[in-house]
Amino acid sequence: MATKTVSKSEKLLTVWLRDAHAMEKQAEQVLSTTASRIENYPELKAQLERHLEQTRRQADLIHGCLKRHDGGTSTLKDTAARMVGFTQALSGLFVGDEIVKASMGSYVFEEMEIAAYKILMAAAEECGDLETQRVCQSILREEEEMARWLDERLPLITRQYLSRAEQGLTAKH
Repeated sequence: MATKTVSKSEKLLTVWLRDAHAMEKQAEQVLSTTASRIENYPELKAQLERHLEQTRRQADLIHGCLKRHDGGTSTLKDTAARMVGFTQALSGLFVGDEIVKASMGSYVFEEMEIAAYKILMAAAEECGDLETQRVCQSILREEEEMARWLDERLPLITRQYLSRAEQGLTAKH
């Protein structure tokens, strides 16, 4: 039986897919923890919960791409990403403007994911992996949609926060 030779580009694509899987696990942790803490921003909470479901599906899709490349996920990277995500989400406990910081952080994270999926699409195309390219393009659209949603609402969330702060109310209560 002939052994398939894997190019340097294919190896890098596999490494980057593992990174993307870990990134989605981190996003899952942050979204879950952040959404669970929000009480008085129902639109934001609902959007984070919707995106959490997308994120879980995205991690599964990336896992499928890794399987096709004979590469599994990285337990170390996934665990580290979850821990970082948990720490990120809990850091809001120590700031008064948690809702503003969480919204800003979510927006920045979405932009990082957008960049990662553009890179993965280019690498998959270079390697002739049209299925991974298609999967990443689908995920990219969802990430761009979430980033757009946040971008459009950051001013509103800020105004709501300021109004609540003037009344002596917290983000959650």
